[in-house]
Amino acid sequence: MARREHNLKIGVSGIRGVVGDFLTPGLAAAFAQAFATYVGAGRVVLGRDTRGSGPMIEHAVACGLMASGCEVVRVGVLPTPTIQIYVGATGARGGIAVTASHNPPEYNALKLFNVEGLFFNHYERAELLDIYHQSVFTQAENAQIQGQRDESGAAPRVHLDRVLRHVDAEAIRRANFRVALDAVNGAGAVLTPGFLREDLGCDLRAIAIDPTQPFPREAEPRPDTLGDLSRLVAESGAVIGFGQDPDGDRLAVADETGRVLDNDDVLALVTDAVLARTPGNVVVNLTTSSVIDDVATWHGCRVFRTPVGEANVVETMLAVDAVIGGEGSNGGIIFPGVHLCRDSYTGMAFLLARLVETGLKVSALAARLPRYYRRAGKAPFAHGRLGAVLPRLEEHFTAAAADRSDGLKLSFEDGWVHLRASNTEPLLRVAVESRTESRADALYREVMELLG
Repeated sequence: MARREHNLKIGVSGIRGVVGDFLTPGLAAAFAQAFATYVGAGRVVLGRDTRGSGPMIEHAVACGLMASGCEVVRVGVLPTPTIQIYVGATGARGGIAVTASHNPPEYNALKLFNVEGLFFNHYERAELLDIYHQSVFTQAENAQIQGQRDESGAAPRVHLDRVLRHVDAEAIRRANFRVALDAVNGAGAVLTPGFLREDLGCDLRAIAIDPTQPFPREAEPRPDTLGDLSRLVAESGAVIGFGQDPDGDRLAVADETGRVLDNDDVLALVTDAVLARTPGNVVVNLTTSSVIDDVATWHGCRVFRTPVGEANVVETMLAVDAVIGGEGSNGGIIFPGVHLCRDSYTGMAFLLARLVETGLKVSALAARLPRYYRRAGKAPFAHGRLGAVLPRLEEHFTAAAADRSDGLKLSFEDGWVHLRASNTEPLLRVAVESRTESRADALYREVMELLG
């Protein structure tokens, strides 16, 4: 039983686990029936990423939806933001993306969206989970069973046209930027090459754009996983490089030298671009770098912070009418003008537009940002251990201001430490930031020693 809790997780975005071991077709079908029971009979949009278990889990989800009276609208292999936008744009009852996002290929998940194409809020999640745990599902009779339809051709255009409305696409096309791409053979491999080549007129040099092949690298796009993209930028003379995760919601960026930027700095660059034309509130999670606070201060704007998780950020963005938000630590950019979801396509378009507007290189734009030094790590996390660990850390760092809204964040004058249980994996995540490299290293060592 302990191992089951360790490998199957129900969190802010849906249900996730190791396929075959704990996430089975039967469980996926049951969860889909609970979802259909909650949202009611009608259209439900269903798509997936490219991992090998995708067709199997997608089929199980479709069966569960139909068993409870929903019409299944299949959109095929598409990025998660495309699926979310299509749900809201077409008046569907909800949507499900079969994707484990940045997790390893042995994982899969059901990401669940409400009628607006947003992750379920706390109250919606609680009601859905009650239905699932009670197993009291709507059972459609033969005459009530609806069919399936394929709308895979329509969904991408709805998404991409929304993005293009917010940039001067013609100016980007005239620039004819040489751009590098690593789509990790994920859902972006289907959509991104055409977006960059045809919609934005880029001279594209791409790797990992075959959706029939396995992920060639670790799925999460970070500086330490994007060595091939870095080399591609340097060798091809690209002005910028883009790295995606398997479901296309996260974005990493390499400058013209091939140096992969910190994901927090990518969000900071996009935030600066948005606030320059539309000042307003900014919402990010607790682990996002303080560079966001500095950028907001340049524009006289306020930053609100939330627990980690796209659903948490979006809920607060709605509450404070934010103009931009995201999760810098994971490359998530949320621009409500397109949709309230993490969207790598909005990030790519905004950054290319910024190169046109400023005439500067990516490295020069990044050099404008205040410098912070960040360290991140993880440790195996036994269920129930967090309650004993956090008080010990709080007692050790008595001079720090403590925030317990998501694990424990300890803030100092020159930096901070954040520890929390992962939303997607059985891990304890540790993040540290400081204005000096030596202080960041010392803080990180001190915390990891206290964790044992």
